[in-house]
Amino acid sequence: MTDQANLDQYSLQDPTTQYPKPDDSWKQYQKGAGTEQEQHPKPDAGETTYRGTGRLTGRKAVVTGADSGIGRAAVIAFAREGADVVLSYLPEEEEDAKEVVQLVEQAGRKAVAFPGDLKDESYCEALIQKAVDELGGIDILANVAGKQQTQESIEDITTEQFDETFKTNVYSLFWLCKAAVKQMQPGSTIINTSSIQAYEPSPTLVDYASTKAQINAFSKGLAGQVAPKGIRVNVVAPGPIWTPLQQAGGQPTEALSEFGVQTPLGRPGQPAELAPAYVFLASAESSYVTGETLNVNGGMPTP
Repeated sequence: MTDQANLDQYSLQDPTTQYPKPDDSWKQYQKGAGTEQEQHPKPDAGETTYRGTGRLTGRKAVVTGADSGIGRAAVIAFAREGADVVLSYLPEEEEDAKEVVQLVEQAGRKAVAFPGDLKDESYCEALIQKAVDELGGIDILANVAGKQQTQESIEDITTEQFDETFKTNVYSLFWLCKAAVKQMQPGSTIINTSSIQAYEPSPTLVDYASTKAQINAFSKGLAGQVAPKGIRVNVVAPGPIWTPLQQAGGQPTEALSEFGVQTPLGRPGQPAELAPAYVFLASAESSYVTGETLNVNGGMPTP
């Protein structure tokens, strides 16, 4: 990885060489959800590169997928911008989550770890209540967690996989937004996570791409519905980002040596490069932005 010493998101850098391009050493497979503990090379989630400026001082956030990848980057950024955070993640991702909790506390903010399965409606409801009980409310909901499993043929997609993908990516979104809106005050924000797959679906990601297109439509509809309440709803749509998801069956293992090179910038993105998008949409800087999808994809064209 490019030497990031003394550099942060405000430093002038060449985006084509800011982070490495993949090679054969990236071709690894992780069973299960995947963790940063086992990922090589380790992604940059902003641990040493994100500099906060107080843009979310006093805010109360819930972030799903908070242990690793984009969710991890969002948590780190939110905390360094002044927010307290409830972290949602799977129990088997505890070791990654412990690192994030420590980083939040080092930023001087409160971290509340609350592991569970987003496919469970009762857990989603309890997650929002956890923020109310522990933080005194919720004014930022960042839905980042997702399930992605590559399959060469629709015949290989089992009903179980299809159901798990939709429950993780879409049903949980519905349950969490429904519970959060009841608690949110004017000025609050919801940030959902779509993907370049919503616009350019890969033949091997039929179920995943379908959920991401649904997230765009869901978010635009919800944005119009809750705008009179002073609540904004927006979407971040990442391109190929280097996270544990990719090595845990999100991409064919043999394809990882070329991951992200198709973008105009010629490389995959890093989670840290998504963090400013979530901060912008969470902060009052985006007060006149709602129902929008912010694409962070290395220059891949979208409608």
